Amino acid sequence: MRPGPRNAITDVAGLSVGQSKDERLKSGVTVVVGDAPMVAGVHVMGGAPGTRETDLLAPDKSVGGVDALVLSGGSAFGLAAADGVMAGLRAAGRGFEAAGYRVPIVPAAILFDLANGGAKAWDANPYPALGRAAFDAKGGDVAVGSEGAGTGANVAGLKGGLGTASAVLPSGAVVGALVAVNALGQVTVGDGPHFWAAPFEEIDEFGGFGPGPCPAPPARTKLGGAGNTTIAVVATDLILTKAQATRMATAAHDGIARAIVPAHTPMDGDLIFAAATGQREATEADLAWLGHAAATCLARAIARGVYHAREAPDDVLPTWAAMFG
Repeated sequence: MRPGPRNAITDVAGLSVGQSKDERLKSGVTVVVGDAPMVAGVHVMGGAPGTRETDLLAPDKSVGGVDALVLSGGSAFGLAAADGVMAGLRAAGRGFEAAGYRVPIVPAAILFDLANGGAKAWDANPYPALGRAAFDAKGGDVAVGSEGAGTGANVAGLKGGLGTASAVLPSGAVVGALVAVNALGQVTVGDGPHFWAAPFEEIDEFGGFGPGPCPAPPARTKLGGAGNTTIAVVATDLILTKAQATRMATAAHDGIARAIVPAHTPMDGDLIFAAATGQREATEADLAWLGHAAATCLARAIARGVYHAREAPDDVLPTWAAMFG
């Protein structure tokens, strides 16, 4: 499987991504918007999630599609970013029709970045405005590193970030991943520049350093430090049911486990949304490879997010580039 032309989740036809950030706040928002309502699922493996509108993604619930998926900083305050995205969708005439009204369906997940050195003493919650700005900025290009929901993210020992990657299946179907990396665990191996995700790297997309030392040294964590969470969206252009999308989200958690050590801890809120834009029929082979492709893309996206993080005033942790670049 090779990456798509952008090596981004927007290689999946029918998707756009918008991002916004506030450098002083050290936080931001990332939104994935479907050109049309998307079939979606979700799976949570972390012990401390923060979510909005995730129950309706269960296969037995009546809403069949979502208009957008939001990843935000700000802890529980960041869930309000979905309000701004809903306002943008409503202005565009989008939403689930009920009794003559259109209600945009916008599930959201947040990460904890309140203790990252940014200015958090706001009078009014800034996240609805950040959500609307992210929606208004949607397009095909996806900036990585200290962008959107990854602006103020941290991992064990390093600054985190926003990453994306894609893969083209043998049939031509496309799979992509988008992730904000703010994990309790370590994305690199020991004290060196190597990434746990190195076996899955494509075309030196995070430095080409290869695997780290073997046996690997014990991983560090952020125990006792700021809050954590890795939140992601995986997507495909295949036609999927809600149950199949949920299975894709579930399998994609392997990508977190391949790229972060330890993963899925009680102090993380690790969550993955899955979205299908329904552009092509899925073959039996597509369905067999779908979860693996999503997990591999996600592992690569996690490493790319940390690799491309940039220094900013008052950072509490160094970037990968400052340590090793």
